[in-house]
Amino acid sequence: MRKGLIIGNWKMNTTFSEAVVLTNQIKLKLEDLEGIEVALCPPYLWLYPIADLLEHAPSFIKLGAQNLYFEDEGAFTGEISGKMLKGLVKYVIVGHSERREHFKEDDKVINNKVRAALEWGLWPILAVGELKKMHEAPKGRGRPTSTEVRGNVLRQLEEGLERVSKEDVGKITIAYEPVWAIGTGEPATGAYANQVCQNIRQSLKRKYGYSASENIRILYGGSVKPDNIAEFALQPDIDGVLAGGASLKAREFIAICQAVAEKHLF
Repeated sequence: MRKGLIIGNWKMNTTFSEAVVLTNQIKLKLEDLEGIEVALCPPYLWLYPIADLLEHAPSFIKLGAQNLYFEDEGAFTGEISGKMLKGLVKYVIVGHSERREHFKEDDKVINNKVRAALEWGLWPILAVGELKKMHEAPKGRGRPTSTEVRGNVLRQLEEGLERVSKEDVGKITIAYEPVWAIGTGEPATGAYANQVCQNIRQSLKRKYGYSASENIRILYGGSVKPDNIAEFALQPDIDGVLAGGASLKAREFIAICQAVAEKHLF
């Protein structure tokens, strides 16, 4: 069975003291969990102090970055490269919908970032998802058409993995995040999210073969909370979650981790 993975994406949140308290609460309460991996992705500014805090944390709690630039060094004011992150973090989020929307990152840029991360020994979390908000469907339980899924999700997947070898793809995690569910408080249904994740896995199978596709972890992200996590954790093709707002509340994030761990005990 694929090991469960829970990513906490703090986005542009937390002061230094808040980051320290949150990290200490999480590492204390997760000491006895088994069968999962947890990655905390704080703002860049807190990576070094949190790395120190995690020195004596359970080994399954890892550190991740929220983004990287695809060049190694140079005149790119404000950017952080894989070369700088190497040895500090294990994971790096690439292609998050907020990067696509607010910073206009296209699939070519995202693919360059995926390959830069791999070059420096980092494990990319490639985020893909429908780009349209769902106006015509019931709030939070909307369904993009099959055309939108193929045109957005699978296109982002294919172009994001361009020139990624079969040997390297095993280091990549795919995060399915429908933009109409992120930050809305209204997630997709577990059954629908699992169907999209199945489509993603089938696409990976066609490109990389059965064995590789079965070993790649696929996560769901979008308004995940303790009261709905079971709906996603019990799905066969969902291996964990990418949590945003819930990862800023220790009690909620710990409950999410515990629910995913329970799935992977059996």
